[in-house]
Amino acid sequence: QVQLVESGGDLVQAGGSLRLSCTASGSFFSINGMDWYRQAPGKQRELVATITNSGRTNYADSVKGRFTISRDNAKNTVYLQMNSLKPEDTAVYYCNANIVIVQGGRPKEYSYWGQGTQVTVSS
Repeated sequence: QVQLVESGGDLVQAGGSLRLSCTASGSFFSINGMDWYRQAPGKQRELVATITNSGRTNYADSVKGRFTISRDNAKNTVYLQMNSLKPEDTAVYYCNANIVIVQGGRPKEYSYWGQGTQVTVSS
């Protein structure tokens, strides 16, 4: 069974920094794209940053220049370094990973979600 476990959420003052981590565990063949999403109270979940298995990245306009997504393939872990945090960054942050599992001798890709980690930025 595959699991994604996030950590690193906290309460921080505006202008501060946090680093989120998300590690995949269980039995799987490989991990393709890994992403970070966030959901603020009363709002839809939104995509924050993506990273391919070769390291290509993409960011939402609202976080460009402040957030950095990275991954350590040897540790099956994706990170989100968040700098210059603003109160509007307050949300539950979720990681998502497209993970390949071999079933019946064939590779199949599934999307998995972490449980979420709370980030609160005070003004």
